[in-house]
Amino acid sequence: MEDSLFAHELKVIAGVDEAGRGACAGPLVAAAVALDHTASQRLLALLGDRKRGSLTLDSKAMSEKDREYLFSQIEDIAVAIEVVIIEADEIDRFGLQAMNEGAMRRAISQLAAKVDYALTDGYPIEGLAMPSLAVWKGDAVSLSVGAASIIAKVRRDRIMVELDGRFPGYGFASHKGYSSKAHMDAIKELGVLPIHRRSYSNVAKLIAR
Repeated sequence: MEDSLFAHELKVIAGVDEAGRGACAGPLVAAAVALDHTASQRLLALLGDRKRGSLTLDSKAMSEKDREYLFSQIEDIAVAIEVVIIEADEIDRFGLQAMNEGAMRRAISQLAAKVDYALTDGYPIEGLAMPSLAVWKGDAVSLSVGAASIIAKVRRDRIMVELDGRFPGYGFASHKGYSSKAHMDAIKELGVLPIHRRSYSNVAKLIAR
């Protein structure tokens, strides 16, 4: 997708995505990744490296090992990267949709690069200073959005592992704050934490018990 934009003499393209939208605990993490033509070609060459087998930029379709590998490579290749972290209490106060869109807007706007065009995953983002396009399943079809999805996912997973150490017994390192049976059972036994999203119905029901 980026190649067609570079063909129109755009110099830097940014993709943005989030991780943790559907989780009921922990932060929402938005990441923006800016690529120029050289960076995009390096990333394509990396994905085509047959020594590592078939690689993709869809963070949901790869192993943790491949995500960590690509995370370090994207950090080296990208023109700029920006990450925005939204805590659970902010989501409860202002709502998921507003915080999600705001986090992605901030991530793009705070990039340390002049961005000519932005690509977003799935939904349009209002108020950007550059033209943009919402791409359905963007993390699977756009290099910059896919790279952003990996940055967001790895950063959030690392946070959840840290939270697992702070709050033992909840299993955050395993389920990453999503609503697994083990997670719901842990809340029933150990209680709701400050990092739980109390506005989410499954958490609210447990509070009301």
